[in-house]
Amino acid sequence: MITLELRIRYNDEKTAKAVFDSVSPDNEGYVSTELHGNLLLMRMSSDNAGTMRNAADDLMACIKAAEEASGLVSAPAPDLDGDSLFE
Repeated sequence: MITLELRIRYNDEKTAKAVFDSVSPDNEGYVSTELHGNLLLMRMSSDNAGTMRNAADDLMACIKAAEEASGLVSAPAPDLDGDSLFE
């Protein structure tokens, strides 16, 4: 079993809650998401690396969209390796 834990700390609780509220519905059953003040904690697991990568890519895309909607990100993320996936 492969597990992944993401910890994202925001400047304030309001922003963390906005991102939490945005991504939680899409992740129900796939990603365990917790909010602790200004810290967003996400855990996921998979039986293989390919599935984990796909799930993590999807999760990061949702987080990025939520951050853009909250005004945290002003420009698109650069595609550093030319694969058009989020970095």
